[in-house]
Amino acid sequence: MAGVQTAVALREQGFTGPVTLIGAEPHQPYDRPPLSKAILLGKAEDSAFEIDFEDLGIELRLGLDVTGLRAADHEIDTEAGPVAYDTLVVATGAQPVVLPGTEGVPGVHLLRTLDDAVRLGPVLERRHSVVVVGAGWIGAEFATAAREAGCAVTVVEAADRPLAGALPAEVTAPMAEWYGANGAELLTHARVDTVEPGAPGRVVLADGRELPADAVVVGIGARPATGWLTGSGIALDPSGAVTADDRLRTSLPDVYAVGDCASFPSARYGERLLVHHWDNALQGPRAVAAAITGAADAPYDPVPYFWSEQFGRFVQYAGHHAAADELLWRGDPADEAWSVLWLRAGVPVALLAVGRPRDLAQGRKLIEAAVPVDPERAADPSVPLKAAVR
Repeated sequence: MAGVQTAVALREQGFTGPVTLIGAEPHQPYDRPPLSKAILLGKAEDSAFEIDFEDLGIELRLGLDVTGLRAADHEIDTEAGPVAYDTLVVATGAQPVVLPGTEGVPGVHLLRTLDDAVRLGPVLERRHSVVVVGAGWIGAEFATAAREAGCAVTVVEAADRPLAGALPAEVTAPMAEWYGANGAELLTHARVDTVEPGAPGRVVLADGRELPADAVVVGIGARPATGWLTGSGIALDPSGAVTADDRLRTSLPDVYAVGDCASFPSARYGERLLVHHWDNALQGPRAVAAAITGAADAPYDPVPYFWSEQFGRFVQYAGHHAAADELLWRGDPADEAWSVLWLRAGVPVALLAVGRPRDLAQGRKLIEAAVPVDPERAADPSVPLKAAVR
């Protein structure tokens, strides 16, 4: 997504030089969100971008792995030999974290690529019993698709609740109820010890419990795909992400980084952000293209945004709530639709909306504008958020 959008944005912003897009996968560039939805359920064969790369003068080099970067020579190393660049944009994304001891074990799956989704299709088609390891966004989305396909689903989470690393406990409490209400079993405080292949296989938990499983799907996070940059001298943060500046320039000359592989400083939130979501891979490339073409006039400082479809609910989130000092509920979390608004010194900094898209749209604008709100009015779900401004 980030690589494709950077190439397209360069053309949209008037860049006329040659543009080469290199990707390790052999497929035509594709969008990832449908992988955990339509493609899994067999409702679509692929999610290729409807972009005429030839018409845009963008050269595609697919199925080509990049193995190194030599900044002094302005070259990258690939399996097919070195490739020279005037400007390089690193958009290598993130790679899923593998459950220790499960590499190469039959029946254990990740869900990050089109090939992953294609391999998982028959699991849903045959209504296998599935154990999902990790109750994060991907785990919930896969569990949703598997239940829709008629699979028996058990979700195993090492933390005490779903989305433990993403949201506060009081917000995730009602979300934990969605699993059982949709026929999926959620086991928390549950760590996987071993996965034993077979028909069916078994997932053995650290406390000795055994779960039958025709298939195991692992969704325990992702790390920036930057291992190929070892020895290049490029600056990385502790997570392994490339440390880009507020124009998404890296520590190396003529090298930019964008999307899941790069962190950037946010003046809005006063910290460096690493955003593993689709919208960042759409907005960031426009900033990179503007910097390359000389059109950049403002730092890249977005209000992060993402969405998730799980258990019949459309969940949206905008902002970054880490430094918030007040949390407001809009609606009853036992209902189908509700929102949570985070404030810092009376100013909205983040919003989670479940089935309330109008809250999201209005809240996102308030966050972008850093407009203070009246907490009492903002906590009244019958009051439009834009009407709660002080």
